Amino acid sequence: MTRVSDSNRSSPPDGQNQAAVDGMIKDSDAAHFVADVIEVSRTFPVIVDFWAPWCAPCKQLGPLLEKLVGEAGGLVRLVKIDIDKNQGLAAQLQIESIPAVFAFKDGRPIDAFFGAQPESQVRAFMKRSCGDAKTPQEAALELAAATLDGGDATAASAMFGQILEHQPADPAATAGLIRCALAAGDAAAAQRIIKGLPKELAGEAPVAAAISAAELAELGDGCGDVAALREKVANDENDLQARYDLSLALYSNDRPEEAVGELIELVRRNRQWKDDAARKQLVKIFDALGHQHPLTVEARKRLSAVLFS
Repeated sequence: MTRVSDSNRSSPPDGQNQAAVDGMIKDSDAAHFVADVIEVSRTFPVIVDFWAPWCAPCKQLGPLLEKLVGEAGGLVRLVKIDIDKNQGLAAQLQIESIPAVFAFKDGRPIDAFFGAQPESQVRAFMKRSCGDAKTPQEAALELAAATLDGGDATAASAMFGQILEHQPADPAATAGLIRCALAAGDAAAAQRIIKGLPKELAGEAPVAAAISAAELAELGDGCGDVAALREKVANDENDLQARYDLSLALYSNDRPEEAVGELIELVRRNRQWKDDAARKQLVKIFDALGHQHPLTVEARKRLSAVLFS
């Protein structure tokens, strides 16, 4: 079996060592198929890419597969087979068109696709092939997030920073770093991170959510004391500005449920107040929490009930 030639290989993903990626990607043929695919698949999932030099879609798919295998951090192997030189093997697998990509696990094929596919579909195929296994990066992200949730923003920040050294454009780690700065009470540091982000990265869902959290924190800092604002609202329940300021102060003091409650009450009293400010602020909180967060799900139902009552 021969190593894939440089002319057929793409550059490794950011942060990936070329030698490490090389160990996960190989050329093979019919004579070595059992050793390179069947036997290896008993230890790792093996993606088999059947290609040909004349196949234009293959030239686009090949580098994508290599990139995704590199990102998987050792969870999966990629074997590339030139169909023109291995027509008998192609016939055995009933391959009638290329690119043809198979996933093998435990010595047998478990999934396949044929023809050009968008990156999202190829990623989904790779995820199915890997099962529930986590890459080292995924495990590191989970540990960093758990550390932040546990209240140690300094340690979590260091963990997210290490991840970004290897994957500088990782959305989850970038978002984590912003949230660490906010948790440490350093809104200025959070804003410095945000201002340095490329537009494309800033638009990624976890990063956009962290940016919303930073905007909310900045607004809350100038709203005043929670107790004083609560007394102001108690003295005049129709003081909508005080109620709005109270919601921001509550959120900045890590009391999102109460903040949401005040905003929904404001919408109930006057949904058009200041050009729909309360509803817009609720949307920003939902973005910051995440659309699957239990509070977001429950609050959306409450908001809908008020809006359509």
